[in-house]
Amino acid sequence: MDGKLQVKICTGTLCYVMGGAELQLIDEHIPQELLPFIEVSGAPCLDVCEKKAGSAPFAKVGDKLISQASINQIVAAIRDELKVSAL
Repeated sequence: MDGKLQVKICTGTLCYVMGGAELQLIDEHIPQELLPFIEVSGAPCLDVCEKKAGSAPFAKVGDKLISQASINQIVAAIRDELKVSAL
């Protein structure tokens, strides 16, 4: 999709109740200079709960899985993937 970095937020029930509801507002927290380079989407399930890959909520930034995801962790992972330092 236009070569943009894919950011996926799990919207499954477990992730939602474990803090993922807040992650649905991620667009409001991503710095404006990063927005043209990413595409954020929800995913009904990232299929990692059963694999014991950590604790909900989950998010993926590119191929990087984030367990117990927070908005700050996701923004930091985006910066890392895009090789952009914090302002």
